[in-house]
Amino acid sequence: MIRKLCEHDKYKFIEMCRDFYSMDCVAHEIPVENILRTFDLIVSGSEYADAFVYEKDNEITGYILLAITYSNESGGIVIWLDEIYVCPEYRGNGIGSKLIDFVLEKYKTASRFRLEVTECNKSARKLYASKGFKDLPYEQMEILKN
Repeated sequence: MIRKLCEHDKYKFIEMCRDFYSMDCVAHEIPVENILRTFDLIVSGSEYADAFVYEKDNEITGYILLAITYSNESGGIVIWLDEIYVCPEYRGNGIGSKLIDFVLEKYKTASRFRLEVTECNKSARKLYASKGFKDLPYEQMEILKN
């Protein structure tokens, strides 16, 4: 079952996020304070972020975190699949695929779906390609203010 992240998921969400950011194929860790701010933003009903969890036998086995924005280039709403995480013991069972399919259907009126993936994350790259994601012909740049 896929459902919206809610208040009683807080500690499991924090645990999964910390694991996500400690994986070898993630560029760097983030402070727990960022995770808490994100959680609070989502459960407060922000129009800029959303998250859904995959639950099996009343246990959360993964999540997908979305950032929602507008793009003049694509002419509409853009859904960033910011984080896709499946607990290690549940990987390889199609949960990541189901989370992506859920988002693609829920936000089917969006003009674009985007995500980032590190080169070393071969299994994720394969999954994303199977869903229709393609490499972009340019790199991203950033200014990080935290």
